[in-house]
Amino acid sequence: MGGQMSIKEDELIERLMKEDEEFLKSKQAHIEFARQLEELEKKPFLSSQDEIEIKVLKKKKLACKDQMERILMKHRL
Repeated sequence: MGGQMSIKEDELIERLMKEDEEFLKSKQAHIEFARQLEELEKKPFLSSQDEIEIKVLKKKKLACKDQMERILMKHRL
């Protein structure tokens, strides 16, 4: 996948954010986890707790992405 999303894809995402509660929640959570990850990764020194937190956040973020992908696939048909 070369980073270019088709216009169709963007329109679908826009629409789903308005119409699909589950998609919206996943999208918002994904953004939130990404923000938290960014904060943690900015630290000059990571405690072992931070390391664990980063792993957990990455898993959660990925789960949200998978969830959005599943919803998108249903609508692409």
